[in-house]
Amino acid sequence: METNTPTNLLERLNNWIKESITIKLISIGFLILILMIPSSWVESLIIERQTRAELVVKEISDKWSGEQTISGPILIIPFIKREKIDKGNNGIEIREWKEKAFFLPEKLKIDGKVNPQVLHRGIFEAAVYESTILMQSSFAKPDFVKLNVDEKDILWKEAYLVLGINDLRGINKNPTIKAGALDLLSEPSNQIGVSTQFNKEVKDGLQDEGASYKKPEHTTSGITAILSWQEAKDFAGNISVSLGLKGSTLLYFVPSGKTTQVNLSGDWPNPSFTGNFSPSSREVTEKKFKAQWDILHYNRPFAQQWIGEGQILEGADFGVKLLIPVGQYQKSMRTAKYGELIILLTFIALFMVEIMRKIRIHPFQYILVGAALIIYYSLLLSFSEHLGFDAAYLISSIATVVLISFYSISFLNTRKLSMIFCALLTFFYVFIFVIIQMQDYSLLIGSVGLFIIISAVMYFSKNIRWYSEEKI
Repeated sequence: METNTPTNLLERLNNWIKESITIKLISIGFLILILMIPSSWVESLIIERQTRAELVVKEISDKWSGEQTISGPILIIPFIKREKIDKGNNGIEIREWKEKAFFLPEKLKIDGKVNPQVLHRGIFEAAVYESTILMQSSFAKPDFVKLNVDEKDILWKEAYLVLGINDLRGINKNPTIKAGALDLLSEPSNQIGVSTQFNKEVKDGLQDEGASYKKPEHTTSGITAILSWQEAKDFAGNISVSLGLKGSTLLYFVPSGKTTQVNLSGDWPNPSFTGNFSPSSREVTEKKFKAQWDILHYNRPFAQQWIGEGQILEGADFGVKLLIPVGQYQKSMRTAKYGELIILLTFIALFMVEIMRKIRIHPFQYILVGAALIIYYSLLLSFSEHLGFDAAYLISSIATVVLISFYSISFLNTRKLSMIFCALLTFFYVFIFVIIQMQDYSLLIGSVGLFIIISAVMYFSKNIRWYSEEKI
């Protein structure tokens, strides 16, 4: 008897481990924690693919031409500045140097026609465009009296015009600049004397479409044109600019005029009107868009004229972003964030079946079911890059539900129970899809849905006597 006692104790301990509900719950919890590791790998994979897509699109765009921002035209008139310096016994010395006076137009009207196209590299796409920009501006004759500048000190012969352009590679035909009826010669420059600086909005790897946009950090490039004025009477305030400009994704303008009107149109079904101002009117159809902005100088945070160094024109840019629907990465990431929830609910369902139907499910079978639930997200990501998110979600969900349902027949014993389990998995994936699609109500729907699920678990487990029934 004594030699058999240890064996009996080991057998009883082994049976208790295999049949104890408490041990089963602990093992299921441990498996869920283990499965969270590959779940995090899936999220890392999505971020990696998102980053790869952005890099490829940026490379495509950079070879075409970058994002464009147009500021100006701005009139610059140099003048002589004098200062008396008292040298004491040595008398008074007069110091002279050149200063610049900057003037913005009283009225600025811009008419732009955008002709977009899509460039491809593998499965990735980038939106680029060619545009025709016509700018009509009128300047008031500079009042140097208000600036305390003597008329004889004004260097009218050195007056020139500048137009800021973010990426000069985008100029695809010679600009035409006129002052009145006089054609002006223009030259490119990377030191135009006026800068357009923006606060860069940093995107995380997976932002929602249209939620934010990335703008050029700093540009001092553009074109300059000598005005060839000899004296004050040669002043011509009507300046027109005709410009052919290539760019990618974004086209922005700075409201340089005291009153600025911008009219943009193009053949593109998915424009996003972004920046610091919304259009006063817009029209978007399935094939094209049209928008108009009307902005006053009261709306912008910079002056109409100034003296000294170039003023930073910031905080008032606006324009259009050509969207290519690539929300599959954002939606895939949002779906993957529910991965642990799906695993938890699925394992709870299987555990309830074990308790209520007295069916034994091995931990290895839990692992295989959990692995299938995780591989689902890899399928979703890979299919979405080729077919779009909705089609990928349907294919991946059907494939995963069918696989797990057929496998469940091997341990649920009855087809009826497997069909119920299949319906439950289907409900889970439909529930997550609804949450993903309805962004504004996702929190409300998700909270109500989880409340209903917890209520159902409470209802079906209300008759279980957890301490009196320690065996599965």
